[in-house]
Amino acid sequence: MKRNYWIAGLLSLCLTAQVSAQDATALKYAEKITAAGLEEKLTYLASDEMEGRDTGEKGQKMAAEYLANHYKSLGLAGPVNGDYLQKFNLASVSFSDVNLTVGKQKLVNNEDFVFIGDGDMKKAEKADLVFLGLASEENLAKVDVKGKLVGLWAIGERAQTVVRDVMDAGAAGIVIVTMEGQANFDRLANRYKSLSGRGRLGFEQPSKQEPIFLVSSDKMSSLFATPVEILKEAAKNNPQSIKSQKASYLIKKATKLVPTENVMGYLEGTDKKDEVLVISSHYDHTGIDSQGRINNGADDDGSGTVSVMQIAEAFAAAAKDGIKPRRSILFLNVTGEEKGLLGSEYYANNPIFPLENTVNNINIDMVGRIDYEYQDAEDQDYVYVIGSEMLSSQLKVINEYNNITYTGLKLDYRYDAEDDPNRFYYRSDHYNFAKNNIPVIFFFNGVHDDYHQHTDTVDKIEFPLMTKRAKLIFHTSWDLANREQRTPVDGTNTRTDR
Repeated sequence: MKRNYWIAGLLSLCLTAQVSAQDATALKYAEKITAAGLEEKLTYLASDEMEGRDTGEKGQKMAAEYLANHYKSLGLAGPVNGDYLQKFNLASVSFSDVNLTVGKQKLVNNEDFVFIGDGDMKKAEKADLVFLGLASEENLAKVDVKGKLVGLWAIGERAQTVVRDVMDAGAAGIVIVTMEGQANFDRLANRYKSLSGRGRLGFEQPSKQEPIFLVSSDKMSSLFATPVEILKEAAKNNPQSIKSQKASYLIKKATKLVPTENVMGYLEGTDKKDEVLVISSHYDHTGIDSQGRINNGADDDGSGTVSVMQIAEAFAAAAKDGIKPRRSILFLNVTGEEKGLLGSEYYANNPIFPLENTVNNINIDMVGRIDYEYQDAEDQDYVYVIGSEMLSSQLKVINEYNNITYTGLKLDYRYDAEDDPNRFYYRSDHYNFAKNNIPVIFFFNGVHDDYHQHTDTVDKIEFPLMTKRAKLIFHTSWDLANREQRTPVDGTNTRTDR
């Protein structure tokens, strides 16, 4: 705590000589960010015409064109060989035929189980289904998993980690429980059923023969003909007490390429133009639901996207007046976030500007609403700030300094906790910059009842509050783009694995 006060004081002293000049200039161009401007842009971006901006679909393409034309109209450069679009292909993978039979039970896909693995088989395979429970070294020493389907009880565990451990031990496949209660599983299965016709989007890669079936705790009990409570106890240290079952499974896979694109506008800096500040949002959303309703995504992440557009307007207006930032700025709207942070992953693996020259990423994802935590609060002028002190000792202080100087929002850090059960740090596009040791700030308003629903519409956006949040991001970005030294990377990234 004392260290942060010392840094804040030092930064304040260092900036004193230029604050009076910069205050007037920064304030002048911050006024380009208006509630009316945000509402006008969001009304179009989150309209039914965009059909929910699903990755690779018509509405996402329309949104990309809208963003590209906006940056062009501002006089920003297209940094992709003169273009504003970074085009690439994703692979849409669908599993047309997935069967699982255990004993005499023929299970139904997206009802009795959800297929979350990979594979492509010419004919059905037979295997024993054995119960391992927890994927501990002790249990693996008691149960022979080689060539078997393995029952895992992974409630409260990192499913990806335990699956990998068991597959590496020689398992043929996995039947896994990750949540308590049939109702929770049914909600997930219904979502997978509604999405099954679209296929899973990701990067094209060779098929892995890794059949992984997610089931409810009740279904696992049924498969082994053993009560749930007995399975829970056996999972800890006595898995061999559960009788194995005969099983067979079949997986058939189809793949097609889906073209999509990130959108970007570039403002070249002056004396530090080789250093780049990235201001990002994702502009995709989840499209049309299984009942034909459009998920407009006004808050998620139309709010972040139009904030980036207006911040770009402010910087572009200053540039037209001859006041360009010292560092270059890349305004980046990525695709495929809702499918697994795919657009930002593609950019990080194929950067237009070297990652070592990327000084910071300021990411904006949902800044237009008031969440559960603040819906009844007297003071609702808040924003959640995530990740700002992980990699750099200065970034959080710089943001707080600009908030104190210009906007006076309550900066809430509750989701910065490493054990945050919501795992918001891992769930937006800043993650793909942070994992490459680029200091980040993620601005976020929290979740609400309309999150990922067709009811996330423009009429529910709090435009005055959203304007204030966007102005804070502008001021922090102005500071980062113009200060003498880039923020140091003097912290350790302890959260590199999703």
